[in-house]
Amino acid sequence: MSAEETQDIAKDVLAAATEAASKAPERVLNQDEIDSLLGFEVDEDTVPERHGIDAIVNSALVSYERLPMLEIVFDRLVRLMTVSLRNFTSDNVEVSLDNVSSIRFGDYLNSIPLPAILAVFRAKQWDNYGMFTVDSNLIYSIVDVLLGGRRGTAAMRIEGRPYTTIELNLVQRMIEVVLQDVQAAFEPLSPVTLEFDRMETNPRFAAIARPANAAILVRLRVDMEDRGGRIEMMLPYATLEPIRELLLQMFMGEKFGRDSIWESHLATELWSTKVALEAVLDEQKLTLRDVMNFVPGQTLMLNNGPDCSVDLRCGGIRLGTGKMGRVGNHVAVRVEQGIRHHKRAEAPAIETKIPEMNMSGGGK
Repeated sequence: MSAEETQDIAKDVLAAATEAASKAPERVLNQDEIDSLLGFEVDEDTVPERHGIDAIVNSALVSYERLPMLEIVFDRLVRLMTVSLRNFTSDNVEVSLDNVSSIRFGDYLNSIPLPAILAVFRAKQWDNYGMFTVDSNLIYSIVDVLLGGRRGTAAMRIEGRPYTTIELNLVQRMIEVVLQDVQAAFEPLSPVTLEFDRMETNPRFAAIARPANAAILVRLRVDMEDRGGRIEMMLPYATLEPIRELLLQMFMGEKFGRDSIWESHLATELWSTKVALEAVLDEQKLTLRDVMNFVPGQTLMLNNGPDCSVDLRCGGIRLGTGKMGRVGNHVAVRVEQGIRHHKRAEAPAIETKIPEMNMSGGGK
């Protein structure tokens, strides 16, 4: 093939590739696909899962699913709160669990919608703190219900003013009722005393953990007919660390590795297990040169005599001592001191076969 023909073929291939590239449509991401990639479209109130880059950034958080007993505790808490808040408000109250998630403590403080009331409590037995967050809708609903507000009308919300002393006291009474329910919910698992510590309206003054620390966030919805709001409980992982082993249980009362049937079977098999017992007549320290100079037929002189004690070992562990003798055609050792140091009526004779040895020199 000549050079001119080669150049013509190359030009044809280049023209075909250019024409194909011009006909291929350009793939451009629209705004919805960009938001999905970055994870901006996720609504944390409705969809707890994260997507895109946001999921990669927050993948280091500890998942609450590692503590399965928490779900049982929070389900019990919902039932207890439904009854106690009905008695507290004398109204038809429905409490529901929205979700349980893990979040960094600093991220949660930055996401609290203001105005809100933050109640800090102390777990006495766990020697750490937790926090409740009551949103403004629930605050005005509780005040409206307790002070005889008319039913069928939404609670009036006044913006731009701090909470009054009456509102703070009523919310504190509700928090104390909820604290009693949390104590009762944890009672079957681990008794704990929760003490009300203080109440804050500024999230910066309610810091109970480092901003980067992981915590468990429990969102509860309180509905009173056409009124209600949300109360959130924040428990840092450091608070739950003393009962972490209990929270790892799959069901109440689970025993970690304590299976009585398996223990009985293991003990029975251990009693019938055969082990190799070694009778050590003597031990000497030799140089590597002397060991390398060993020749077949060489006799090693031992320091033990016929009346000296012989160590009985199993796997390098000394089990007892005995006297060496002979039973029939076998060299035997009579046990004189075993593992138990208390006196026995008669020490049984254990026959231990020892390889053929030169009795004048001894051996092992």
